[in-house]
Amino acid sequence: MDDRDPDLQLVHLLRGVTVELELFAAEFAGVHGLHPTDVRALIHLLDAGRADTPATPGWLGAQLGVNSASTTALIDRLERMELVRRDRDTHDRRRVLLTVTDRAVTLGWSFFGPLINEMVASMRTFDEKDLATVRRFLLAMRDVAETVRRDQRDGTAGQ
Repeated sequence: MDDRDPDLQLVHLLRGVTVELELFAAEFAGVHGLHPTDVRALIHLLDAGRADTPATPGWLGAQLGVNSASTTALIDRLERMELVRRDRDTHDRRRVLLTVTDRAVTLGWSFFGPLINEMVASMRTFDEKDLATVRRFLLAMRDVAETVRRDQRDGTAGQ
């Protein structure tokens, strides 16, 4: 592809945003003695909470693409750090649900809060129509990345 292609330039810009956010997350992980996968786990659990999705260890392992032993070790580590809590499901006592603790939320906001506040302030310079377009674009790019990643993992890419 031609690097002057405006569509490809947009892909490079999106990649640049992704890299900056990953660097920010890596800095957070380093400051707080976390592994990058720990940060991703916390993000998945926070997203699950916002979506009212029951977050079980199996669900978390699937989100992270790691086996059950690695998931258990990760949850144990986050639990020891008081960032995640295991609770029995009140509807099915055999099932364990994972919850991000208030301590983790406070820790995250103390680090990511300034970034989030600046991003929200920047968004407010755009009108609703522009933001709707950006939202639609980001959702489409997320879906494409998820689909291609899954297809490559399953060996069905390009079929």
